[in-house]
Amino acid sequence: MIDTSQFRNGLVFEDEGQILEIISFQHHRKSQSAAVYRTTLRNLANNAVLERSYASGTKFRDVPVTKREKTYSYDEGDKAVFMDNETYEQIYYPKALLGDQVKFLRENMEVLAVYVDDKLTGIQLPANVVLTVSSTVPGVKGDSVSNMVKPCTLETGLEINVPLFVKEGDKIRVDTRTSSYVERVKE
Repeated sequence: MIDTSQFRNGLVFEDEGQILEIISFQHHRKSQSAAVYRTTLRNLANNAVLERSYASGTKFRDVPVTKREKTYSYDEGDKAVFMDNETYEQIYYPKALLGDQVKFLRENMEVLAVYVDDKLTGIQLPANVVLTVSSTVPGVKGDSVSNMVKPCTLETGLEINVPLFVKEGDKIRVDTRTSSYVERVKE
């Protein structure tokens, strides 16, 4: 059993029959009242993000979590196929459960498969991925006001905003958690 004093980002626990992972939490206490933990959680069964508050001292069942390295191979219909790096076994995972993460997948990409109670519950992408810009509008010379951005489409079909100096064919690093531009990558 764990309680609210042991909360940390990434902790997985069971609450009301749901397996939840803490994305972020905040200890909050007003004068003359009991402390409360406000949390942002991810339901590992369906990837839904929710917010809940827990009274200080609330106890939960600790859930054993293991992560195994997998390699993304290809798409097959509405499923993504991953290969286990140790056993070479192929795993078919529904793309609907991946949600927006599908737009970051590239062949031979290393990911982590999250197992809760020895059952596959999710796929965790690296924090940043390098993708090639497939199309964007050219930057206009003289548009040098700070923080100017333009739309661009990446090799996987993902559309994000990038700085004006980025052009077609450039490789850029993209944050998979926020779907935002990080930096241009030199080859």
